[in-house]
Amino acid sequence: MGAVRAGEVSSRILTVPNLLSFLRLALVPVFLALIIQGQDALALLVLVISSVTDFLDGLIARTFRQVSRLGQLLDPAADRLFIFAALIGLAVREVIPWWLFVVIVSRDAMLIVLGIVLANHGFGPLPVHHLGKVATLCLFYALPILMLGEAFPTASWLTDPIGWAFAIWGAFLYWWAGVVYLVETVRVIQIPRVEVGSGSDTLDG
Repeated sequence: MGAVRAGEVSSRILTVPNLLSFLRLALVPVFLALIIQGQDALALLVLVISSVTDFLDGLIARTFRQVSRLGQLLDPAADRLFIFAALIGLAVREVIPWWLFVVIVSRDAMLIVLGIVLANHGFGPLPVHHLGKVATLCLFYALPILMLGEAFPTASWLTDPIGWAFAIWGAFLYWWAGVVYLVETVRVIQIPRVEVGSGSDTLDG
């Protein structure tokens, strides 16, 4: 198989970026176990390793034209799982309230339902909205910052307000993006679909 041209997405599975993504996924249960055990410093170290591999797999994929469909699925999946692991671990230890876990997980449950609705109407998933990206970034910063305060209590006077600011804004933007996806899903499934010469369905306009 020849090299993937710039901008092209391949169907390859065994690529270096994908192997790094699988490594990130394998680190998720380790990360969760460390948080539940109260080993926050080690959990943060695992998160740093995960972030480095995330940066490297993106860099390698772009530089050596190894962007793949699988990789486009694994990267956001790993990010979501790290967030969920941190939420579960910190909620079990009562560092964060369970309502925050429910708020975040329920929005993703809604997105799963929306994805099923779109698929039943013959459409693929909606493009990621910038609000969703910002919300995920806020949560990805909030939870490690809160963990930092648990690992180093003398710094909690600073880390706790910052971490909670990111967490509250992240949860708010997470649901704001969810409402945007809901509205867009309703709009898309109401658009008339036309048959083209190849027999495939496309959006009208």
